[in-house]
Amino acid sequence: MKITDVNFLIIGATKSATTWLQRSLQNDPDILMPDPELDYFSRESHRGQDWYLAQFPEYSGQPFVGEKSNSYLEEPLAASRIHASLGNVKLIAQLRNPIDRAYSDYCMLFRRGEVNGDIGQYLDPRTAADNRFLGGGRYHRQLERYYDLFPSSQLLVIFYEDLLVQPEAQLRKARHYLGALNDSYASPVSGRIKDKNMPIVGGGYSGYLKWLKPMASPFRSTRAYKAAKRLFSQPVEYSPLSTELRARLVDYYSEDTEKLGKIIGRDLSGWLENVPRDASPR
Repeated sequence: MKITDVNFLIIGATKSATTWLQRSLQNDPDILMPDPELDYFSRESHRGQDWYLAQFPEYSGQPFVGEKSNSYLEEPLAASRIHASLGNVKLIAQLRNPIDRAYSDYCMLFRRGEVNGDIGQYLDPRTAADNRFLGGGRYHRQLERYYDLFPSSQLLVIFYEDLLVQPEAQLRKARHYLGALNDSYASPVSGRIKDKNMPIVGGGYSGYLKWLKPMASPFRSTRAYKAAKRLFSQPVEYSPLSTELRARLVDYYSEDTEKLGKIIGRDLSGWLENVPRDASPR
């Protein structure tokens, strides 16, 4: 395998159902994608091209070879690195209302215990820096780097909100863009890939049970393991995104969203409505 055999990349955004898109594409035997995010053109370029190609061990001449790394949209140098190695690659950017995306990203890290319950510390534009939560939704700034290097025909922009209402149509759109025209494999995966409402092992149990994870790993798919996990799991209570905080985020994203709408030719004013949303592709 050579580097130019990689002919498409899903470049983000984080918390926009890109894993859903990846797994749906993987249903097609003509499409090869490794499961993990490789981050080669963003954080792991120092590993070298041989390392990158070794992440596709199942390659056997499949016509569509790609990978998904959300960091490619966020890392400023990723676009130029991709262009230098894969000038003819097809790029897919899957975007989501930046306010909902920021809140979903916050909830994910809260669930992991990496942030605390003071949501304003992370999402209030008045006090928070241009961190991963806020900066991750400035799509015009991110995509501008790609439009400066690639023709628009090499960049497909699709939307999380469209997946909610027409998952099959959006999957076909992505597949046809790649050139995969056999719609017998155009079946999206069902269920939520990452459900923030699912109970987790937490509280006082998580520390005590952490040492058991390596030994329990082979039994994760068994009925007994799932029953035991339910016994120790509890729902997660997230700090709500208040109307006031959402209004500040509307102001924060308004200019970037307007610019994005102009370059992709789509009315995105719906993103700037102060209306809470919480849904995922099923």
